[in-house]
Amino acid sequence: MVFSKRFHYAWVILVMGTLVVFGALGLARFGYSLVLPAMQRGLGMDNTGAGALATANLIGYLALSVIGGALAARFGPRLVASLGMSFVGLGMLATGTAGSIWSAMIWRGVTGLGSGASNVPIMGLISAWFGPRLRGLASGVAVAGSSLALIVAGPLVPRIIEARPEDGWRLTWYLFGGLALALALLSALLLRDTPRQLNLQPLGAPPGSDTANPAPSASGLQWARVYRSKGVWHLGAVYAAFGFSYIIYMTFFVRYLVGELGYTRQAAGNLFMLVGWLSLGCGLLWGGLSDRIGRRLALVLVYVIQAASYSLFVLWPERPGVIFSTVLFGITAWSIPAIMAAVCGDVVGSRMAPAALGFITLFFGIGQALGPSVAGAMADATGSFVSPILLAAGVALLGAVGSWRLRPSHTQRQPSPARSE
Repeated sequence: MVFSKRFHYAWVILVMGTLVVFGALGLARFGYSLVLPAMQRGLGMDNTGAGALATANLIGYLALSVIGGALAARFGPRLVASLGMSFVGLGMLATGTAGSIWSAMIWRGVTGLGSGASNVPIMGLISAWFGPRLRGLASGVAVAGSSLALIVAGPLVPRIIEARPEDGWRLTWYLFGGLALALALLSALLLRDTPRQLNLQPLGAPPGSDTANPAPSASGLQWARVYRSKGVWHLGAVYAAFGFSYIIYMTFFVRYLVGELGYTRQAAGNLFMLVGWLSLGCGLLWGGLSDRIGRRLALVLVYVIQAASYSLFVLWPERPGVIFSTVLFGITAWSIPAIMAAVCGDVVGSRMAPAALGFITLFFGIGQALGPSVAGAMADATGSFVSPILLAAGVALLGAVGSWRLRPSHTQRQPSPARSE
């Protein structure tokens, strides 16, 4: 396959990566927030049940993300991500048929399995196709897929549900599932595991870098470099704080606005869409900024801004406070995953980046799995989502502290893989 000097296949990989994130996270995970109020009524769920349903999805994500990166390193991101998107689509289609909270929980779990199997390899694939100088920037573009989903689903889902009050939430899951299956097919057709398959070097990589060398055999992969690295374990702990805090805010965003602040479903959907528009370039912004100021400082800034967003959401419940909260979250929403994907390439090199990202996603996933259940139970106990969202703010501040304590050698701006742990 021949390409002009002005075109690099890395751009095709980046577009597909963004679309996979659109389906695996944007629709499969964050779409749940928009469907939740109608789904609660349809299945007779309380807040604890709604949180448990979200947790089932996130446990599924956790289960596959733990090994998804390792599977991608062994069998290739193309195969793993394509199969993962197939599970995402089938899981969402089946969720639309659920007749009870228990069946919905099973299918949300299946959807989570697919999300973990597709998102982690895709983000690791970005590190393989882009050199260190562009890695943060490219990761930032990819995570914007979630923003695209919010932009599309924010105004669309409320209209579907208002048009079909009884089964609109089911139709929404059918639509999401069909889109995910189409993306699974595109992934299988267009993704490539390494630039070497097309006789290319990673875009922006200097000649002779580790990303341009022939891939080692599976037996030659340096697994201990990932699992014994103190820097990787520290990153995992920092990532857990993001998982726990942001998922509370995102899962119950619409539920809090409609149920406690009296917003209409359409008005809440418009704010959800605003998060999408504002976050569209946040990964690009913060990923690129982390290339310049260092990963550590970028992480600290993001965590502090998000803690302020969560606090404003409940401590200033008037419209200006809600909008300010939405803006602060929107401009930072997906920045931490983008930075983390770049850090993994920095610490262990591009070949093992998917495995490292999968490993720290274990910690992220544990935080995500705990967040909705804890928040839902607290909301039922107190009669409000104020306390759970304030808890999210406190955990985000802990993430800032943990980020500040990262060793600079693990968050360097232009790392040399040979010096990584």
